[in-house]
Amino acid sequence: MALLKKAKREGVSLRTIHGWLVILAIITCGLLIASTFYSFATFRHLSEATDDYIELQKAAYELMNASDYLTEMAQRFAASGDMEYLEGYFNEAFETRRREDAVEKMSEKPENADALAQLQEAMNGSVKLMEREYYSMRLVVEAYGYTDYPDVLREVELTPEHAALSAEEKKELAEDMVLGRDYYVEKDMIRTDMRESLEALENTTHATQTRSTSALETALVIMRIAIIIQTIGILAMIWLTTRLGINPVLKAVDRIRDDSPIPVTGANEFRYLARAYNQMYEAYKKSVERLNFKASHDELTQVYNRAGYDMLLSSLDMDKLYMLVFDVDNFKLVNDNYGHEIGDKVLKKVAETVRHNFRSDDYVCRLGGDEFVVLMVHVARNQTRLIQTKFTRINEELADTADGLPKVSVSVGASHGVNASDARELFTQADRALYESKRRGRCDFTFFTGEAGA
Repeated sequence: MALLKKAKREGVSLRTIHGWLVILAIITCGLLIASTFYSFATFRHLSEATDDYIELQKAAYELMNASDYLTEMAQRFAASGDMEYLEGYFNEAFETRRREDAVEKMSEKPENADALAQLQEAMNGSVKLMEREYYSMRLVVEAYGYTDYPDVLREVELTPEHAALSAEEKKELAEDMVLGRDYYVEKDMIRTDMRESLEALENTTHATQTRSTSALETALVIMRIAIIIQTIGILAMIWLTTRLGINPVLKAVDRIRDDSPIPVTGANEFRYLARAYNQMYEAYKKSVERLNFKASHDELTQVYNRAGYDMLLSSLDMDKLYMLVFDVDNFKLVNDNYGHEIGDKVLKKVAETVRHNFRSDDYVCRLGGDEFVVLMVHVARNQTRLIQTKFTRINEELADTADGLPKVSVSVGASHGVNASDARELFTQADRALYESKRRGRCDFTFFTGEAGA
């Protein structure tokens, strides 16, 4: 009470009030600056974690790409006997060494131990698969009578039974070893390990991102609180200064000079801090939007959508491109009999089955409904058997109802880019071939030949 009476009698000291407000401003400014630095550091850590994930994911995919490349070279050598494919195989295995580089890159990040273990399993499976490929290659060189081939193949000993086979029988056995079901069973094991590695990598990265995002949100809350406190302090300073200092001065000047008031403006420091906050938040928002960008992919099946399909066609080499157009046979009956939810699951199964039966270099697109396209890149024209083998296997997997989904099949039409002058004509040719497959009773495969009815 004594203090209030004294303040009322003598007035409140602006110096005292100003001193306390300055202290409050220093504290809040320090808090804002610290939280800004902390926010930027947290954001940088989040960005680095995302960059590491992208880099390691790319390295993991490189292992699968290299394994697929070795498979492709082994299959092509078995099918054609062309020594160019043998050279390509051993160049990848012993010189390019993308698989080994992928494992080494993953091992540089000790926090990804689980992902590294699964990637190593995929690597071990790929190395084990090479034994089958070596044996197939040895059969081919024996069948063709080649004498100049890598020493590692000379160490492969054929069984007496296989050594006694005729040249044609050796070729057939060589193809079966790298195109048969047993081969793809081992290949699927590699893909399984690969998926588990990517899942482990994603889980580790997600945990890091969650921690960083939580820390960033905390920093933003602190910044908001500091801004609110400082705003209140600034308003209080303006109010008190105006009420207790400026207004009396202006009134005094008014009495002397026309009573002209002095306009009051906001503090530059507060405006600077607000701009810094907005810039930081805008940068964070753009980063989140970039991570969630999915404009080129189908939301249901996670394969390329029509926009992605159009984008891909604009950059692919037509002379080395196979376009495979296919749809689900009698898909309308699936929707009618089981409902659209099951229909969607069937479409997802079809997309995933097709995707894991083709190389990671190839592109799977959903154009709409149950209509799909596979774009096989860097492929010569004479790959009919290889492609038919892939779709035979796809239909076998789609016929498996162990997952609770109804049995379905796909009909396929295919055409090579050398047949067409542009992408639109190539699609028309493949679509005509698809129509011919449907006409012959569905669950069929047709190559466009340029004749009526494909």
